[in-house]
Amino acid sequence: MRLCVVVLSLALGACASLSNAQRDAATERVVQARSTQVDCTQPDACAQRSPLRALAGRAFAQSTPDAPAHYALILDRGPDALLARVNLIRSATTAIDLQTYIFDEDDAGRLVLDELLAAARRGVRVRVLIDQLSALKHVDTLAALAGAHVNFELKLYSPVLGRAQITYPQYALAAACCWRTLNQRMHTKLLLVDGAVGITGGRNYQDDYYDWDDEYNFRDRDLLVAGPVAHVMRDDFALFWNDRRSVPVERLNDVGGRLLADGVPALPPSHFERPERAEAMRRDAADSALIEERLVSRAMRVGEVRYISDTPEKHRAINAEQQAVASGSLRGLIESAQQEVVLQTPYLVLSDAAQDMFRQLHARPYDERPKIVISTNSLAATDAFIAYALSYKYKRRYLRELGFNIFEYKPFPLDAPIDIATTGATLPDLLPDEANTDADAGDDADAGTGSISPSRALTGESGGNAASTERDDAQAAPVDLGQAHRELRDRYDRRSTVERAQYQRALSREYSALRYSTRRANQPVPLKRAGVRIGLHAKSMVIDGRIGVVGTHNFDPRGDHYNTESAVVIEDRDFAQALRASIWRDIAPANSWVIARRDKPPVFSGLNYSIGKMFEAMPILDLWPMRYATSYEFVASEQCPQPLLPSDPDFRACYQPVGDFPEVAAGMKSITTRIFTAFGAGLAPIL
Repeated sequence: MRLCVVVLSLALGACASLSNAQRDAATERVVQARSTQVDCTQPDACAQRSPLRALAGRAFAQSTPDAPAHYALILDRGPDALLARVNLIRSATTAIDLQTYIFDEDDAGRLVLDELLAAARRGVRVRVLIDQLSALKHVDTLAALAGAHVNFELKLYSPVLGRAQITYPQYALAAACCWRTLNQRMHTKLLLVDGAVGITGGRNYQDDYYDWDDEYNFRDRDLLVAGPVAHVMRDDFALFWNDRRSVPVERLNDVGGRLLADGVPALPPSHFERPERAEAMRRDAADSALIEERLVSRAMRVGEVRYISDTPEKHRAINAEQQAVASGSLRGLIESAQQEVVLQTPYLVLSDAAQDMFRQLHARPYDERPKIVISTNSLAATDAFIAYALSYKYKRRYLRELGFNIFEYKPFPLDAPIDIATTGATLPDLLPDEANTDADAGDDADAGTGSISPSRALTGESGGNAASTERDDAQAAPVDLGQAHRELRDRYDRRSTVERAQYQRALSREYSALRYSTRRANQPVPLKRAGVRIGLHAKSMVIDGRIGVVGTHNFDPRGDHYNTESAVVIEDRDFAQALRASIWRDIAPANSWVIARRDKPPVFSGLNYSIGKMFEAMPILDLWPMRYATSYEFVASEQCPQPLLPSDPDFRACYQPVGDFPEVAAGMKSITTRIFTAFGAGLAPIL
């Protein structure tokens, strides 16, 4: 009885709602409190001159109605992605529109919020739209922002129970009463400046998307695009902003109640966990020469660009798939493939429609069948082990029936575009042989990342116009991959696949107390070994080496049925090859394990396969212990100079099995993964 009383009290509290009159009163309070002071009287709102913003002017000047011109920049590195955002916000002259799934109150979130408010105070209209489930943590912060400035507006999308924040009991109540609404989320991500240049991709506003977390960071990817397609982005944002699901924060029950009770609170000054890092980012964002060198110099001129996006109509439709513009467009691109599909997703959980599509591709005659290459997370790297459990359950299907070549990202990749020095992690003392590392070695290592890419070895291609996303000069003469792998083998103990400590010794250029004292404070350095775990979060695709896609869609059932998603599609061979090179770097042996069929047992192999397939088809009780596939590590040698696909007859001579869950200590994670493999298939549609 007491439990029922508690649950009922929570339910009544969660459902307590302000009247329309109270909402209007709360709105009036913030309107009266908003500052109208504008710090700048110049027509351009005292915007900072920006080489990135200038790309848009160049693109529009070069465009004609029949031949649009755009500039595209792949943002692989987290600090670069944050640097581009801050620099663009400062360059705004009229309008900033920001749309995101997560906006946290950590260092990265505070820094961007400070820049947005500064833009509003100098006369720029700023509109921020955040999905309610992942919005700013504190009601007081939301209430303060509601009344901060007349040029700053904040809305939350699809607020569950009419609130900005919900507790776990309230979340359970929402799941019981409003399951569909609870799951319909805005996963779209966009930063748009002056309707001329935009950034979209996988990153939210949280430390771990920008290499600022000292325990776990995402290897992610954004795309900056400047030119006429920004007008499409602007119109798409307006659809979300004006939709009834987008609610001003002051009209929500908890924020409005706070405003009515105590008025508009003052927004306290930002306190950073690592203020020197934020100051370095601010300083770099004001350095035009640095922006030109690190970002603009790598931008590529491309032709027509498409921005595909689900609209809020997807959440009104009885059949969401009918309004799933992003899912349908991406499937159409995959179906058009003739030679190769390279797909990168953090969570390999496919909808039935996607599985049917890949099954049909695999059913084509052998010489007409495109090769399917998948880059995804290992259990050790993922931030969503339940989603991994489902991909683990269906690996036989993915390999045998759909023809996938699966590469799973390692938690401590040797050659990831991660800047370990910005994470704030405490790193071990330098080894004697590392103390003499040249100060600029990071630049040389960056330029040579193509030397360990398996793309040529696995495809037999010369690489064509492939360009490194890290540096223009990465298109150097081909390097002997066999020699490169032998050097890697000699330098890094192969036992690191099972001995975690081998990964946790950082190079000297990744650990320098003086890094923040120079203009190149956030100069990217290649990650070789670190104790900071890395998980894949990029969502990208390349079709036949000629079409590149960067977006928010995880190619999963949630993206098909529940989330709104968006993507930029560029049909340009040079761009597609640059994006392909970026993904191939992630699946290099230094960074990923290969998933392949186990060796057949000496007896009853056919019976084992049949029983395993039968259990796989069952929604529950998948308890068969003999799994079809496992993880393999490449071992370079004179006989194995280059990495191979699992279909190659020499694969087993060059790869050694490292177990189903390499790098994962035996314990709860592996046990719970088995449990969800056995019982969790019904969760696939919402994962």
